[in-house]
Amino acid sequence: MNMKLPDINVKKFVKEAGSTLSRVVQLTEEKLGTAEKTELDSHFEHLAERAECTRNWTEKIVRNAEAVMVPNPGNRMEDYIFEKIEKKKPTRLSNLEYLGLDMIEAGGEFGQDSPYGSALIKVGHTEQKLGSCERDFIGSVGICFTQPLRKFLEGEMKTITKEKGILETKRLDLDACKNRVRKARSMLGQQAAERDLRIAQAEFDRQAEITKLLLEGIGTSQAGHLRHLHSFVETQARYYKQCGQIMDDLQKELASMRPQAPRLRINSEDVDNEQSSPAIIAPTSENDVETSSSQMSAQTTVLSSMNIKYDTSDISVL
Repeated sequence: MNMKLPDINVKKFVKEAGSTLSRVVQLTEEKLGTAEKTELDSHFEHLAERAECTRNWTEKIVRNAEAVMVPNPGNRMEDYIFEKIEKKKPTRLSNLEYLGLDMIEAGGEFGQDSPYGSALIKVGHTEQKLGSCERDFIGSVGICFTQPLRKFLEGEMKTITKEKGILETKRLDLDACKNRVRKARSMLGQQAAERDLRIAQAEFDRQAEITKLLLEGIGTSQAGHLRHLHSFVETQARYYKQCGQIMDDLQKELASMRPQAPRLRINSEDVDNEQSSPAIIAPTSENDVETSSSQMSAQTTVLSSMNIKYDTSDISVL
């Protein structure tokens, strides 16, 4: 039985294994302090630190913005999965819309003609409007803010991280070649080590230039992030303004539905029941009894003139 084995480049495999081993040895010696390490210039280090800072804070901003838009972590995970498999996100009702539905159903049960029932129905419809506005707001924020930032993280930042990893590999190869040059004992070994060193130096310089160009592009990316931030603020301001207008309209409708306060009729004159009647203050000590009695006599005279009977023997009010 003939079996076709996969073609394996043994020479290439051995070379890669040897390179990996030399990198491990070089890294170990650096950790132990027995080998020198090629340092990058300060400008490159500054660019790398800025890129790392940008990545960390952008991840936090995106994560917190999504938490504000969709507080339920389960829903956020579901939306993320649907986005990855390029499927349409499920349409789900917001908490405001659920509240509105319950208010409308309760208003129907209490009676649409009753003041409380009709008010519940109006408030329920308003809550549904707010929920619809919230859904539109979440969609707009995703398009103008969170999605561009996430695209930056998954695109440009991943590329930078990958190129930085390649640069670190080239740096380890370069330092390993430098160590071999220093440790070469024969002339032939010295020449071979120097040749490998020149190749490693050229590859390191080329990779450093590529990585540096990518790191310098972070400034341009931040300018784009600023535009997305302006769009986010405009969307948020428009959303809150719309919600405020909806609530103002609701307040006006509820005010027009509020029943008028009942009125009392005294001496053929209409008097609001909210109007306070003359207060009767009970004496708090024996010294106040005489003063209280004179005040009660005056109040009795006033009440008698208003044709209201008042029993002075009733001390329950005192």
